[in-house]
Order: sequence, then C-alpha cells, then structure tokens
Amino acid sequence: MLRQMFQGFRGANEMLPLIQTRLTSSKSSPRLAGKVAIVTASTEGIGLAIARRLAEDGAKVMISSRKQKNVDAALQSLRSQNLQVSGIVCHVSKEDDRAKLIEETVKQFGGIDILVSNAAANPAYGSLLDTSEDAWDKIFDTNVKATFLLCKEVVPHIEKRGAGVIIIVSSIGGYHPLSLIGAYSISKTALLGMTKALAPELAARNIRVNCIAPGIIQTRFSEALWKNDVASEIALQQIPLQRFGTPEDCGNVVSFLVSEEAKYITGETVVVAGGMSSRL
Repeated sequence: MLRQMFQGFRGANEMLPLIQTRLTSSKSSPRLAGKVAIVTASTEGIGLAIARRLAEDGAKVMISSRKQKNVDAALQSLRSQNLQVSGIVCHVSKEDDRAKLIEETVKQFGGIDILVSNAAANPAYGSLLDTSEDAWDKIFDTNVKATFLLCKEVVPHIEKRGAGVIIIVSSIGGYHPLSLIGAYSISKTALLGMTKALAPELAARNIRVNCIAPGIIQTRFSEALWKNDVASEIALQQIPLQRFGTPEDCGNVVSFLVSEEAKYITGETVVVAGGMSSRL
C-alpha cells in the first residue's frame, strides 16, 4: 500500500511540470494567434496603431499605403518589435491594387481572417455647398465605394477559413457632421449604414461586421483641432473625458472586436470619442 501511494505521488510530481507548462502556454498564447489580418491605410495614425495591436496579439498583418516609402517606414518600425507583418502599396479605389493586396496576403500568410477598412480621403474643406463634384466623387469613391468593394472581394477568402471579422472605420462625424468637412462626414454616415446592412447578410456566412467611430484622435488628419490652443480648448468642451484620443485607443477597441471575446457582437458601431454625443 505504501509503495502504491509513493508511486502515485511520484507520478503526480512527474506530471506537475507538464501541467505547469500547459497552463503557462495557455496563458501566454496571444488571442489572435493563427489569424491573418489586412489593415488598409495602415502606415500612420489610427491604421498603424490597429495594425500594431493586432500583430502584438499574435495576428499576421498585411499593411498598406498609397506610397511605397510609407510602407517601408512602417514595416521597419513594426518589424523592429519582432511582429509578423508584411506590406504592399494599395490605392483602395483601384481594382487592380485591391486584387494585389488580397492576392499577396493569401500568398504570404495562407488566407484572410480579418479585414479592417480604414482608408479614407477628404480633399474638400469649407462649406458643404461649395464642394465640387470631383471632390464629392473622390470622397465617396474612396470612403464608401472602395470599402464596399473591398469587403465584397475579401468575403470569399474569409469564408474559406470558416469564420472571420470585418471592421469598418467610420467617424464621430458620421453622427454629427464636423464643421468644414461636411462631405467627408456624410460619407462616414454611409459607413454606419453599410455596417448595419452587411452584418445580417454575412452572419449567415459566419462573418461578423462591426464598426468603430473615432472622435478627435491625435493624428495628422486632425492636428488643426488639437495642436491649436484656441481650437483645442473649444474641442475639449465637447469631450466629457477632457482629453483627445490616441490611435492606440482605437487599436485596443478593434483588437477586442476581432477577438473571440466579441463573438456575439455584430452590426454594431463602437464610438471611441471620450463621451462625445453620438446620436443620429
């Protein structure tokens, strides 16, 4: 009996390191391990922060920009952190560029699980009624049409993986049009509707579709609001948390939305705006 008890304890002791190893492995395994993500317009600002966070969480990430030098600089920064990333030049309004983006992602990483559509354009500042037809077309071609087409083109690849997530980046301007960028704001409102329209259709294919609506985030795009003392004081009056957002604030939310922790969330828009009003 004593021998059997001793052998039992010895067996437990031998199993202990194995159990500890498995527990450690489980705790340290990144939540996006094995996932592949495309993030458009991801060489600076919000897009870069999203790409970095997804890669930190274990995903293999394809970044993109319209300029090769921007892709190269972002890759150097991300790879210096030992993150699994690659990059390609992509103007999302160009069909061939979108095709190459998808093709290269599948070629390098084996598939696609996540799409973050972040690319946007805004060539018009001033009165909405002064917006030229050319500017209007560019805004809607890039912000709305290209987003839809990219989603449409990526869906078959996500389906092959059995499940996946699409994140569309809108703006607080989609809820309350921002002064001097009315056409841009309208395009961002359209993205809120696109999220609602795509979610039920793609749910049948096990693909979730959600959206984020950043507020005033400290990026080059919005620096006129947060770098200028007078403008920033006025802007902060609209923000209950009394600070401007950071690109990382957006990256954190996207990381959650594409993870298994958000597997019962689809068709929703998360406003990342420090409490700014967000009602249509």
